[in-house]
Amino acid sequence: MTEAQFRRLALSFEGAVERSHMNHPDFRAGEGGKIFATIGPDGTWGGLKLTPEQQSQFLGAAPEAFKPAAGAWGRGGFTIVTFKPAKIAAVRIAMEQAWGNVAKRS
Repeated sequence: MTEAQFRRLALSFEGAVERSHMNHPDFRAGEGGKIFATIGPDGTWGGLKLTPEQQSQFLGAAPEAFKPAAGAWGRGGFTIVTFKPAKIAAVRIAMEQAWGNVAKRS
């Protein structure tokens, strides 16, 4: 997966918009414009707002591509996706869950 593929995928979800947070791209959805995905400042990784249970599934299935974010963010489910080893199909499933976590709460 590439940064461009991650961006296109994020913007393919209903109501998704790209904005910027802390000088790097993020993707938002739902009534409150909640973040469901981000692209890291160096463009080699992205982040997804998963639940801890969802995160656990992806860490087990593809540990080379998915890892928890550092600290409390990671314990809360925020998950880092390293682009180079990540498979588009797996990221699509994870991102759909992240989008649903924010879009369906609105």
